[in-house]
Order: sequence, then C-alpha cells, then structure tokens
Amino acid sequence: MAELATRAVPLAGAHGGTASVRLKPASPAHRISLRAGEDAVSALSTALGLSLPTQPKTSASSGSRTALWLGPDEWLVIDEGEGGLVEAARSSGAVHSATDVSHRNTAILIEGAGSSDALNGGCPLDLSLKAFPVGACARTLFGKIEVVLLRTGEQSFRLECWRSFSEYAFGLLREAALDVE
Repeated sequence: MAELATRAVPLAGAHGGTASVRLKPASPAHRISLRAGEDAVSALSTALGLSLPTQPKTSASSGSRTALWLGPDEWLVIDEGEGGLVEAARSSGAVHSATDVSHRNTAILIEGAGSSDALNGGCPLDLSLKAFPVGACARTLFGKIEVVLLRTGEQSFRLECWRSFSEYAFGLLREAALDVE
C-alpha cells in the first residue's frame, strides 16, 4: 500500500454545515474490505484485535480499529492508527480475502442535532435512534451513490464513500444541512 501521506487528501480544506449540522472531512485512515466464512471469524477477530460483528447493522470497535458488518461474510475494517490490517488478517491463518481500499475510500463526519435530518436529504434509511442506534451501520444510497453509514454517537455519523464521489456527497450534505432547522 502506498503511504496515506503521499496522496492528495480528498476534500482537503472543505467545510460546511449550519448551527445544527457540522460537516468535516475525516482524517485519512487505513481500510480493508474483508470477506470470510463463518468458520474464519474467530481467528480473524483475534488477529485484528477486535470482535468482527456477525449481526446485521452492527459494528465493533477496539482502540483505533472499527469493523462494520456489511453482509453475512463481509466487513469494512477501518483503522485510524498505524494500519497493518492486511498483515494482521494474513497472520490469522484463516481462509479469507482482505483487499486494501485505503485509497479508494474517504469519509465525511456529520455532527449536530440536525445530522440525521441532513443525511435524510439523500438517504432513505430511518435514522431515528430507535431504528439506527449508536454503533449501527449499513451500506445504503446517498443521493446517487453507494455509501457505508455508521452512527458514531446520538448526533454523529461517519459516511464512507469512494473518494471520486466525495465532492458530490459533501456538496449534497452541505445543501441538505441548509434545509435543517
């Protein structure tokens, strides 16, 4: 993997939002798209240092790492620290596929009392705390693009998208925030 610091950061200098919705680009992070069968979950969890979630719409975090359940055999694993995700997965000895997507993806952080309303400007999910509690995640649509959405707090979200769509996603969020009171 090329070093994260050697590539232009998507959305560098971008800012937006309102009094009730704050938008900012997330710091660069290491990511893998992980695919594995049920029999490999335990070994991979040990190797990655966190319990891979096995229930729909759930995530798990430990230290600088977060794993998001995307399907019965699929996770997005994000490390905001030193990385080493592919190597850790390899050391598990379990049959799996780990693809480094660190340079493909970027993230936007959405915070504030109107954050769920701003996201619903382009996302069809019910983002109420009851339906989408803290720690919930889902692959969904935002406007015309596929994203992975993680609720990080009662009034905060992380929207993962491909870097080529990041300006579109940020712009749509900025416009939706203007409609939130």
